[in-house]
Amino acid sequence: METLVSAWTDAKRRLEKAGVDSPVIDARLLVQAAAGATRTDIIADPRRPLSPDQAADLERLLGRRERREPISHILGVRGFWKIMLRVTPDVLTPRPETETILDVVLAEFPEAARFRVLDLGVGSGAILLAILAERPGAVGLGVDVSEAALAVARENAANLGLAGRMSLMRGDWTAGLEDGGFDLVVSNPPYIRSGDLATLEPEVRDHEPRLALDGGPDGLDAYRRLAEEIPRVLRPGGRFAVEIGFDQGPAVAALFANAGLPGARVVRDLGDRDRVVTGVKKTLGQTGV
Repeated sequence: METLVSAWTDAKRRLEKAGVDSPVIDARLLVQAAAGATRTDIIADPRRPLSPDQAADLERLLGRRERREPISHILGVRGFWKIMLRVTPDVLTPRPETETILDVVLAEFPEAARFRVLDLGVGSGAILLAILAERPGAVGLGVDVSEAALAVARENAANLGLAGRMSLMRGDWTAGLEDGGFDLVVSNPPYIRSGDLATLEPEVRDHEPRLALDGGPDGLDAYRRLAEEIPRVLRPGGRFAVEIGFDQGPAVAALFANAGLPGARVVRDLGDRDRVVTGVKKTLGQTGV
């Protein structure tokens, strides 16, 4: 009969063979899910046996992960910043690199600040909800072209008790939004070059929404729109922060500069790669950022 520790060891071996990039963590998460166990249980009671039903559940979950289905889709949840989010195939799986946006914007808005946030391409709601969870005086609007994605964001807002401070709208970027209505605009737009999509890991290529990945031939299609539209909806003195691909910093910063938001800076993530372009809409007579 399998125990927690033997199940974990076997699961890790199988996931390594399948080419999964985080076999130790994923194996543990799957064992925990199948056995109704915690990480502490595996350490403190490693010889606890799995029931036949639990072993069958683990086999089913492992089979899905061996076929490179994302762990977030299998478990249905993903941690991001300090919140837990519901995740489905209709939205991008939130990633640690995206938390760089939180590092940037939270430093600019004190805990007691009252401000309005716009999240363009809100997806699961990860960025916007993480901001609202950290800043109780903030309110936000999330826009997405996908009604299915908006449904996921709506569920996450309700689960986190933040639905009262977050509105959602189906739309095409900033179309229909008022001029100067927001203190902060954030976005994690599609930025993968169309020709590179086939080279992505199976978890992304085969399971995540193409609409949220494909940035056009050079990966910059979405930024051209955002650079045109963000200055209009930002109030003077307002800030924007957009996620970028690791080699897109200078090009994206130039797009925003040409659109009237000069002085944008590129911020690197914890892996020391360019990850966010951020800047401020100048007030009348202001120079510099």
